[in-house]
Amino acid sequence: MRAILYAGQGSQHTGMGQDLYEKYPEFREIFDSASLDFDLKKACFENPDNMLLQTKYTQPCMVAFAAGVTRILKNRGIKADYVCGLSLGEYSALEASEVFDTDTAIKTAAFRGEAMTKAAEGIECGMTAVLGLEEKELLLCCEEAKKLGVVSICNYNCPGQLVIGGEKEAVDKCSSLALEHGAKKCIPLAVSGPFHTSLMSPAGNELSDYFKNVTFNPMKTTVLFNFLGRENDQDMSVAELLVYQVQSSVRMEASIRRLFDLGVREFIEVGPGKALSGFVKKTAKDMGISDYSCVSIETADDIENLTCNAQVVA
Repeated sequence: MRAILYAGQGSQHTGMGQDLYEKYPEFREIFDSASLDFDLKKACFENPDNMLLQTKYTQPCMVAFAAGVTRILKNRGIKADYVCGLSLGEYSALEASEVFDTDTAIKTAAFRGEAMTKAAEGIECGMTAVLGLEEKELLLCCEEAKKLGVVSICNYNCPGQLVIGGEKEAVDKCSSLALEHGAKKCIPLAVSGPFHTSLMSPAGNELSDYFKNVTFNPMKTTVLFNFLGRENDQDMSVAELLVYQVQSSVRMEASIRRLFDLGVREFIEVGPGKALSGFVKKTAKDMGISDYSCVSIETADDIENLTCNAQVVA
């Protein structure tokens, strides 16, 4: 069984996708046909004025990149039994599952990026990776720090790695408490908003209205959702799940554990970056699983290496 995992915001970098654009017509078609109010190729390949650090540009760029890689893989017979993405990557997973057509996925990501940018305006925010502390201990730290503002666990990445986010003063206090409670390390992250916290509820409201005019197609490949940490077994609509997702914790570790439980042993990460491969490896180790493979796809060489590997393609 095979799963394709899609990277989230934060792994983007200047030049991403340029070699794919030059080599693969199907990738080029997606970039050339994207109907956005900015130059997608220029943003990804040249990154003028650090556009890729701005959420409203990052999100459609990442989804377009992922859609292009997905198209290349599908054209070479490499398909998934399950798909999943980290935060923004969930939109790429839905595109791969054909819930969204490619243009809709890119446009929706652009709208989401704008909505999240607006929701973050005027908020001094923070986000910190907390290493080596159990969830229950960190939740206690969050409760204590909430006296200073909004703070919560926004990402459950993998064993030993949780991320807190919210208002900076509260996040900093929670980080100090986490270290007192035995955390090995607290690493502040560069972010432009308090993503996946209750402070993103205005973005959730905007998405809820936006989705009223979006077509959701039948799912062709099973998607594991961030909000649930598994397949949609709650009789919720995809629109509802995406509205909750933007303002709730991302349960990536639970999703990876579920994939292993479903029998997945081949993981393909569609980048840029290799963060999700790291999460898979740490989760597999924690579960005592060694009979699996995990590869990351970001460049044309990565795709050629993958398609030459008969075991992976089979």
